[in-house]
Amino acid sequence: MHCFFVSDLHGEVGRYQKLFTRIVEERPAAVFLGGDLLPLPEDEDWRALLGTDDFVSGFLVRGFQRLATVLGTERPRVLLILGNRDLRLCEPAIEEAAALGTWDYVHGRRVELGPHAVYGYANTPPSPLTMKDWERYDVERACAPGQLAPEAGDCSVPISTEEIAHGTLRDDLAALLGGADLSQAILLCHAPPFDTALDQGTPASEAERASAAASAAAPASARAAPLGGTGRGAGSARSLGSRALRAVIEERQPMLGLHGHIHEAARLTGRWQDRIGRTLLFTAAHDGPELALVRFDTEFPRQATRELL
Repeated sequence: MHCFFVSDLHGEVGRYQKLFTRIVEERPAAVFLGGDLLPLPEDEDWRALLGTDDFVSGFLVRGFQRLATVLGTERPRVLLILGNRDLRLCEPAIEEAAALGTWDYVHGRRVELGPHAVYGYANTPPSPLTMKDWERYDVERACAPGQLAPEAGDCSVPISTEEIAHGTLRDDLAALLGGADLSQAILLCHAPPFDTALDQGTPASEAERASAAASAAAPASARAAPLGGTGRGAGSARSLGSRALRAVIEERQPMLGLHGHIHEAARLTGRWQDRIGRTLLFTAAHDGPELALVRFDTEFPRQATRELL
């Protein structure tokens, strides 16, 4: 099954237009969108460009509906989650479009894709950012130095104290995955697993993201083994991924993990893919202006490619 995977488009219209063009040209069977799909809260340029105040219904839904009209029975199955920079306030519009058949919204859910179960999960470990819609503690109620606790930040919609202050990625993943056999499963998770080529970030870039968020708010059973590349970057890079997700992958060995979130990881490490035991890991996050398009076949995932468009 020929598939596309993209992530961290952040509402950039040009990236979506490139994606739509490639879908029409190549007609994949499935398209995975790995979160951080919507404009950043501080970005207002898209409103004038698109002539709408509703990015989801006014642009994203219409784009995929046009693809369905053009491609007919060859339209791809679209599976998506949101990410930590997507306001949870937009989730009802995402779910409404899912109910109409525009896409499958898979956060916290299992859906079937041929012989594969797809599990989606949007939440990430704590960061320095103030917006906490999609942030949770990782394996316990503790934060790394420089990270802001989930209950100390803001949410765009009311979230219960139990969920925001006591919820963990570990407990969420346990509830989502249950006791299922994951050997043929695909995990679509915005966060990458800890200590891999996919989760290497820099404190400087974290500080830049936190600064941008603050300025916008002010007005109101294995180590990761490489599949190729130059190896992990040196210097100030550090692991920013999820320990809970890594533990799940080490123990349960799903077929494939699709991740985003850490934009600079592929540049710092020279690698956009990694492996934990038998599980292949891909990232579509990218810190340049291009669209990072990962192509893979579910029968031959090791032959996956990534192209910057």
